[in-house]
Amino acid sequence: MNKIVLAIGGNAIIKEGQKGTIEEQQQNINESCEPVLKLVEQGNTVVITHGNGPQVGNSLIKSQMAESVIPNYPLDVLDAETEGNLGYLIQQAFKNKMTEKNINKTVATVITQSVVSQDDPAFENPTKPIGPFFTKEEADRISAEENVSFVEDSGRGYRRVVASPKPTRIVEKEAIEALLEKDITVVTAGGGGIPVIEENGMLKGVEAVIDKDFASALLAADINADYLFILTGVEQVAIHFGTPQQQNLLEMTIDEALRYMDEGHFPKGSMGPKIEAAILFLKKGGKNVVITSIDKLQEALEGKTGTRVTL
Repeated sequence: MNKIVLAIGGNAIIKEGQKGTIEEQQQNINESCEPVLKLVEQGNTVVITHGNGPQVGNSLIKSQMAESVIPNYPLDVLDAETEGNLGYLIQQAFKNKMTEKNINKTVATVITQSVVSQDDPAFENPTKPIGPFFTKEEADRISAEENVSFVEDSGRGYRRVVASPKPTRIVEKEAIEALLEKDITVVTAGGGGIPVIEENGMLKGVEAVIDKDFASALLAADINADYLFILTGVEQVAIHFGTPQQQNLLEMTIDEALRYMDEGHFPKGSMGPKIEAAILFLKKGGKNVVITSIDKLQEALEGKTGTRVTL
């Protein structure tokens, strides 16, 4: 059967309008289990990756609010913290669902480090907003005290921005492959993995966040996955999105995708990174990449819906 990497967004785990309680996250993860378990029941080997944007933002708020009592944690450690707690929630939910269905399989989470280049231009131009909102006065004060950058975000205030460099290597790739050879369902590359740089063979965490779709594409290519599914909030990618001229796409080539991107159909803040990740997977030798919503997973695998990006 197929080896499938599924990239699930962090916003699917904390939905818009929710507070982000553990109970809410557990419920959302439970709802996500069914379509994925169908793939497992069919004999496919499944790797689950996930975002952590809302969760790492919440961890940053907690850390900052408690700094008068306990030391602040750096961002790479908060990335690791959220990768661990989300991995726990996901693996427990899937294992319980498997038990209900008499599927005798193990689910394991691998805390993943993603190597980035310290020369990546993203470090010179931080663009990824994270954490709480501040007034301009608060942002100016913190910026002067801590040498961090802020940006005005959607008219709601100022937020800290951090670098979002491209991952170049998944450190734990061999461990992931060893688990897959044992037919273990793996949860990994949470939040894109923990960003690290490599100096003289030594790893060191850096203050950054990695786009989970890029990390998922890199991992999928490196483990020779048959399919990469980039799961999002819409069933199909569309051009002229949200207008009377909206056109859903069942398939598009890399050249068409790049043209649509140049025309502004895939903004950087939404569909753009997913398209770029799909192209990365194909250019690294990947065969099948599909962008769709999690509830349409089976139909997309059968080619009935979703958007397939091809060479």
